[in-house]
Amino acid sequence: MVVIGTPEAGASGTMAILDVLTSVGRGWERLHNQPVQAPRFRPLLLTLDGQPYRLPNGTTITPHGRLDEAPIPDIVIVPELILDRRATLPDTYPWLAEWIRGAYEGGAIVASVCSGTLLLALTGLLDGEDATTHWGFCDAMAMRFPRVRIRKERVLVPAGEGHRIITAGGASSWYDLLLYLVARFSGAEAARQVAKTYLVQAHNEGQLPYAGLTARRQHDDQMVADAQLWLADNYARANVVRVLAARSGLTERAFLNRFRAATGLSPMEYVQILRVEEAKHLLETSDLPLDELAGEVGYLEPASFRRIFRRLVGLSPSEYRRRNLLPAAVMM
Repeated sequence: MVVIGTPEAGASGTMAILDVLTSVGRGWERLHNQPVQAPRFRPLLLTLDGQPYRLPNGTTITPHGRLDEAPIPDIVIVPELILDRRATLPDTYPWLAEWIRGAYEGGAIVASVCSGTLLLALTGLLDGEDATTHWGFCDAMAMRFPRVRIRKERVLVPAGEGHRIITAGGASSWYDLLLYLVARFSGAEAARQVAKTYLVQAHNEGQLPYAGLTARRQHDDQMVADAQLWLADNYARANVVRVLAARSGLTERAFLNRFRAATGLSPMEYVQILRVEEAKHLLETSDLPLDELAGEVGYLEPASFRRIFRRLVGLSPSEYRRRNLLPAAVMM
């Protein structure tokens, strides 16, 4: 197994992949005074040149060796990459992509974590396939690789023939990927042991509960930009779209069309996102009863609030509040 090493890779995810996979058949056994088994996975951190390199957090890493010296592995994993979403990808990435594609064509399973999907997509293997990445990189993925079907809501997406291409969502979804791989190659019981040893569980609810809802898109329509600024302070008003259209001086239909052309959303979709983002903040920081909270963000019918919140976030408001409670020690 090969973990791709590059100076842009996140330290925590890279080391976690190496640590967890090396522990399969050993970590649980040590905790229970059982005989330690031979390693079931032998992950190697490999780079293009095999030389030490510095990660974004300043840590210097010495890889196990060079990619071109390794035999074709069974599995290749691209960890999360700390990249500017708007900048061009590093010059080394086409070389890395070529190696990854060659490994795939030689029979390897290829996988990525978080923004590592950008490098995996560069191979062309994701064209026409479903894939996921960190929710904050979904727009960048869609712009750079329009042939990839982005599944923002998913944490783990096996794709391709024989599910030999696997993408995982946000940075901590490395353990969703590892639990999947351990279960696939060593059995469900081994995966359960890993989960218990490291106190992790799969993100079965998907990425939406963690995502910041995006209600802005770059455009040059000053009238729509003014409407967006006004909405930032007035999204909770009744009949807000009708008021917006009247402020614009256009007919309601003309305003709706112009707003959608500029933002990619209808005015009401935009308003719902603003309301739900504020609701998320209130759920995280206050103990307002849900019906009262719904009114605060502009919903006269609490049932409508609950329905729209679940559709956009993937959890009910009460589930979201429980999930985002800080540990008691933090609140003291």
